[in-house]
Amino acid sequence: DIASWIILIDLLTYSQVLICRNYMGNVNINEIDNFMPIMMKREEDADLSPVVIHGSTHFLWIKHSNLYLVAITKKNTNAALVYSFLYKLVEVFTEYFKSLEEESIRDNFVTVYELMDEVMDFGFPQTTDSKILLE
Repeated sequence: DIASWIILIDLLTYSQVLICRNYMGNVNINEIDNFMPIMMKREEDADLSPVVIHGSTHFLWIKHSNLYLVAITKKNTNAALVYSFLYKLVEVFTEYFKSLEEESIRDNFVTVYELMDEVMDFGFPQTTDSKILLE
């Protein structure tokens, strides 16, 4: 598996979780509460890295517009696969909604959740081809 959770966070509304999907059940959702304070501290220190570790939890993240897309895992996962998946997820959402931002997620909440359910199963990426997902 590559991720236990995929979480989309809005940076404009005080780092609010917009939507999240639990794929494995082995990481507590409260772990995300550690992510933003670490990120804010690292931004202040100009010490950003693509992987944030808190205890045994790993946060792999990308920033798109005013959103963070965060994959959470406790395993030693293939980081390249995680980042490829996160960027592909942005591409899928953008093809569906023309832009990926807080408003498009809120306006299409059910569709976003269904897509998150389709693109990954039990922590393993599935199809991320928009043409297949549109069917």
